Amino acid sequence: MSLSNKKFVFVLIFLVALAACGKKPARHAGHKHYNEVGEASWYGWRMKGMKTANGERYDPKQMTAAHRTLPFNTMVKVTNLDNGRSCKVRINDRGPAKWTHRVIDLSLAAAKKLDYVKKGVAKVRVEAVGR
Repeated sequence: MSLSNKKFVFVLIFLVALAACGKKPARHAGHKHYNEVGEASWYGWRMKGMKTANGERYDPKQMTAAHRTLPFNTMVKVTNLDNGRSCKVRINDRGPAKWTHRVIDLSLAAAKKLDYVKKGVAKVRVEAVGR
């Protein structure tokens, strides 16, 4: 084996080893086993009637939510980890803004079910349950 071939093999082995040491890739948001823990916020009456990202009008009385990556119409179970309450919502909007470090924005109706309207935010688990 020539010196240049040895270098090529060494570099190739090094790159494969380096790739194996990288971060585990994030689970695709549309995956049926999607599961995420983080902070949730909610949006209410002042947004009523405004178009959501999928073209629907926002209705604070509906069980809907905004998520950055889950496909529209994905149903998710959201559980408030502080009190154990949970509800199912349908993704129909995009958000919350990445800089907020929140994982989901819920409608007023959903926030009421989870009992965190006064608090404004809650630590939640978001689990995809279907479409």
